[in-house]
Amino acid sequence: MGNTPSAHARLSRVLAERFGDTVEVPDSVEGVAELLRIAEHSSHRRYADRPVDPSLLDLLCACALSAPSKSDLQQGDIVQVRDPALRAAIADLIPSMPWVREAPAFLVFCANGRRIRALSDLRGKAFANDHLDAFMNATVDAAIVMTTFLRAATAAGLGCCPISVIRNHAETVSTLLALPDLVYPIAGLCVGYPAESGAIKPRLPLALTVHKERYDDSGFEEEIDAYDRRRPYDSQRDPERFGTVETYGWSEDKARQYAVEQRADFGAFIRRRGFNLD
Repeated sequence: MGNTPSAHARLSRVLAERFGDTVEVPDSVEGVAELLRIAEHSSHRRYADRPVDPSLLDLLCACALSAPSKSDLQQGDIVQVRDPALRAAIADLIPSMPWVREAPAFLVFCANGRRIRALSDLRGKAFANDHLDAFMNATVDAAIVMTTFLRAATAAGLGCCPISVIRNHAETVSTLLALPDLVYPIAGLCVGYPAESGAIKPRLPLALTVHKERYDDSGFEEEIDAYDRRRPYDSQRDPERFGTVETYGWSEDKARQYAVEQRADFGAFIRRRGFNLD
């Protein structure tokens, strides 16, 4: 699909469905097919009974690692989990997500703060940046690599599902994958050929997430209420704890989710991996 009137119109429709508002698509814009692919992104948890060629995975990893990197430090790593027993051990940690076991391929994206310190030792230089920013730099690099992999995989006809819950078991996963100090998992990724078409999941209105010149969320409550009407949920989270409400949307679900402590030990894990978070 090239830059055709129909492609422009489809992109406009997809963005309106995504954000609940009109997003202008200029007639002169280049690369509409790629923009449409990004706008139509969806996560896939069911996969066709079709293997993913290892050489294709290698190609996608190479494309992903071509992504921008902070100061050319290149602190993102990818672990391809091909061994069935190893995959099963990870899947056993996350029984609520059977697609971790079932996906044709599974990767773990890692942040690597080890190499730059090893380079400092190798070249006889002091490492003078042992503070929170070193952790942030490695994490952002790894996240950019994973995002680029998602784009590359979609272009190749694959579907993916990120697995952030892997951080609930960061210590165990690190042991299973033999990750050394200063290397830590940021997310897993299921990869395969989709068994069904993805759906456009509405996102927060751009009025809340795109700011002009200065941050402004003065319309917060009204925008959230409008978004909740676009994002009704079929089931309510943890009704035994929170009860039920007549209108249950995105904001109520996320408030309930974060009313329960999660990964409170992750900071301690990162410090044990050798990072100073001060």
